[in-house]
Amino acid sequence: MTREQLLEKVKTSRPSVTVVGLGGAGCNITTWIADKKLAGGKIIGANTDASHLSTMTHADKLMLLGEKLCKGHGCGGFPERGSEAARENMAEIKAELKDTNLLFLVAGLGGGSGTGAIPVFAGVGREMGALTIACVTIPFTIEMTRREKARDSIKALAENCDSIVVIDNSKLREVAGNLPLKEALAVANALVGSFVKNITDTITQPSLINLDYADLRAVMERGGISSIGIGEGDGASRVEKAVSQALSTPLLDITDISNAYGVLIHIVGGEDLTLEEVAVVGEQIMEKVPNTKRVIWGAKVDPGLAGRVRVMAVLTGVTCPFLDVGLRPAPQLPKEVVKPLREAMEHMARAQDVSYPRETISRAAVFSKEK
Repeated sequence: MTREQLLEKVKTSRPSVTVVGLGGAGCNITTWIADKKLAGGKIIGANTDASHLSTMTHADKLMLLGEKLCKGHGCGGFPERGSEAARENMAEIKAELKDTNLLFLVAGLGGGSGTGAIPVFAGVGREMGALTIACVTIPFTIEMTRREKARDSIKALAENCDSIVVIDNSKLREVAGNLPLKEALAVANALVGSFVKNITDTITQPSLINLDYADLRAVMERGGISSIGIGEGDGASRVEKAVSQALSTPLLDITDISNAYGVLIHIVGGEDLTLEEVAVVGEQIMEKVPNTKRVIWGAKVDPGLAGRVRVMAVLTGVTCPFLDVGLRPAPQLPKEVVKPLREAMEHMARAQDVSYPRETISRAAVFSKEK
């Protein structure tokens, strides 16, 4: 095989990635991703509100849902109208998702458009054979009616999604509550956006040790509910601190971390991040999640994190009490981890500045317990 033939094979074998932002919150998050220059993926904005949809200037495709039903005015916070609006665009949805291998569906649940439309898009993704991952936020505990809508939507999503990454705003409030409103909202966008962008970049761009699409599917396929945890550390034991925080403070109330099906880890550090530190992460995670089938991790370099290490952990296949009791208040995070978590959140919010150095992938690897 010639080099030209090999390069053409690499090009054709690269997975096709589509990111769909649904509703107002979903479109805001995908705008964050677009501003960060997503590599190797197509971005679609879909909403029933024509005015908000028009603000997505960097999306590859804009989809006005339910033009006949909603006439571009939104769906009034009714999820059933959001579902009906999405079904009105069924032919267009299928055409846009055709040949997609990896589908990310992003939404803030509890309203109408995103909450109602996301299960419809997930059904199309499953029909097309794509690895379908929903990335959603759920409302604050005091928003009881909206949380009920979110819970119903997650249960509907579970029928067709391989994995549903959930961030509870009540948990986020504990570590970002003192930020100005604009920056606090940016934190949620950055959390979901970073997850989607990190995964997409890692499987579509070459790195020293590749994390490929098959590895991702093995961890996320039929993974059920997933939760994100974030931690940051400095000093001599910075990696140990960051990993411990990320695994002990997920942004969703889950029953038992040790029974997670899989774990995805993203490590971000300055130019001083060493290979030894990256390797220690995998070892520590296996100790803390002994029943996990597979652990995948990757590392990035961010010059703005000199002397520090940040770890984002995605726990797949976890049990979530929210789906059972719905309105039970989430337990409070320990006081000793709130400050470092808040500092990590603040850095993520500031990183939205377009002048901020773009992150580049340096390493990715897979640890597996499967025989």
